[in-house]
Amino acid sequence: MPVPRSILGTQDSTDMDLEVIAGTWPDDVRGHYVVSTSDQRTRPRHAFFGDGIIARMPLRPGPDGRFPWRARVIDTPSVRLRGKRPDLFTAGPVGTDSPWGFVNAANTAPLPWGDRLFATWDAGRPVEVDPVTLEFVAEVGHRDDWRPAMDHAVLPLVSTTAHPVVDPERGCLWSVSRDVLTGTVSVVRYDGTGTRVQRWEVEDAALPQATHTITQTRDWLVLADTAFKIEVEEIFGGDRTAPNNPDGPVLLVRKDDLVPGRGTVGCTRFRLAPEVNHFYARYDDSDGVQVVMEHGEGVDIGMYLREDDVDVHGRPVDPALRGMYCHGMAPALTTVLRFDPETGRITERARARDAERWWQAELSAIDWSIEGQTAPTRHHLVYLGFHPEAINRRAMRNYAGRIDPSLFPAEETPAVLVSHDREDLKALSEWAFALDDYPTSPSFVPRGRGGSRYAGAEPGGHDGYLVVAVHNDDRFRVELFDAADVGRGPVAVLAPPNGTTVPFLIHSAWMPEAVPAPDVERLRFADDLDARLDQLEPDLAATAREVAAELDDR
Repeated sequence: MPVPRSILGTQDSTDMDLEVIAGTWPDDVRGHYVVSTSDQRTRPRHAFFGDGIIARMPLRPGPDGRFPWRARVIDTPSVRLRGKRPDLFTAGPVGTDSPWGFVNAANTAPLPWGDRLFATWDAGRPVEVDPVTLEFVAEVGHRDDWRPAMDHAVLPLVSTTAHPVVDPERGCLWSVSRDVLTGTVSVVRYDGTGTRVQRWEVEDAALPQATHTITQTRDWLVLADTAFKIEVEEIFGGDRTAPNNPDGPVLLVRKDDLVPGRGTVGCTRFRLAPEVNHFYARYDDSDGVQVVMEHGEGVDIGMYLREDDVDVHGRPVDPALRGMYCHGMAPALTTVLRFDPETGRITERARARDAERWWQAELSAIDWSIEGQTAPTRHHLVYLGFHPEAINRRAMRNYAGRIDPSLFPAEETPAVLVSHDREDLKALSEWAFALDDYPTSPSFVPRGRGGSRYAGAEPGGHDGYLVVAVHNDDRFRVELFDAADVGRGPVAVLAPPNGTTVPFLIHSAWMPEAVPAPDVERLRFADDLDARLDQLEPDLAATAREVAAELDDR
């Protein structure tokens, strides 16, 4: 049973201290590792929908030689409301609802921006947290500016992206909002202060499924339909029967067209197959818009494992894995594509695929400095491997004709960490984990200091380290790799005491420093409360005002 049974544990998010158990921790590792996850104690049916937890670990040891790991449930308004009336929150297949509205889980990805730290999700506004205490600071932008998909009395459902991007030259954060019924999409800009955001609806364009990721170049925003489909039948208790769309639109929006005071913006439209999940553009677009696309062919993360499921071999799925998403049913595919806004043409520049070793392209790491994004050298990817016990036959039936079971490896395969050349995707170095290891999102840590805040001495992704958190039933570990040669294996390993595990981690990031959140004007929860409270029973409206007062007092 290689998928760790502890991965969906429901223990408290307690503090712990890690120490070096192998290798030597280098002196030139700096900054902080931050990671988001879903609180399994409050998740509904799918493991991705629990309240957000964010953890931070300094990459320099304390006076005792240990590395303090600190994790907190983000005390958002929805978490505070649930704490007061847990009986009123109802779990569903794709989230948690209440008389106040929809829970903003804020559990998917940490997003550093200078000295500030945000947590994101696909069905809620970005949430700012204090980098030191990890406490809730504010949601980004007034609810009405986002054009909620469902405008509940207090907690709106905002269909957005878990991966907004920080524009290093315009000094803003770019995000999106999306109508879940029509797929129409808008670009959202947040300038870092104030209670409002700006929004432009993209003309004559729709993203029919989701927008998990957006990316950017110097002149363009790149939006793409994401392989994550929600079925109405499933929401109301039926079986999930439809696969993700086999292809989808890609939209290029010119940043200079996003003019204040204008309500809409045009775009250049493309059609792309196979479907995608994560993608990363080269910031320099002088030779066209070039994007690394991590395709999601045969991956349905919306399909979760149930206790009544059977796996690839017809074996009952272990109840310990209930709620885990269904793993990849096709070899992973990664490409470098060039989009030409003038001709509307897509040109493939490179591709990486290995049906024997690379399954389930889970998460990746790049150099997020402006220098590193302008001239990237490495694209580091964790492939989770082929795990038949994490693939249910319900999903295989849905994808009949679109997957080829003859490509399934004869035996389970381990996870691997691969450093791909950014130009041709050649595998420059590769490390295989033990079969019972489950690595998570890697983060790149630059070596030395360069021109900008996040840059190292030699930007691009090759000169520095990769931090990889690894789940294992024996104990949780944090491994450090040389980004120039991951094939050497970890240069150092951190771990808590034997037997210590944590629930599964999602995306991670690196911050150069951790200082208290700056004192700037932000949205107050009270700013979101208006006449819509009259839709509620008086005691529920009073509870919302009570939470708003508590946040103001803090």
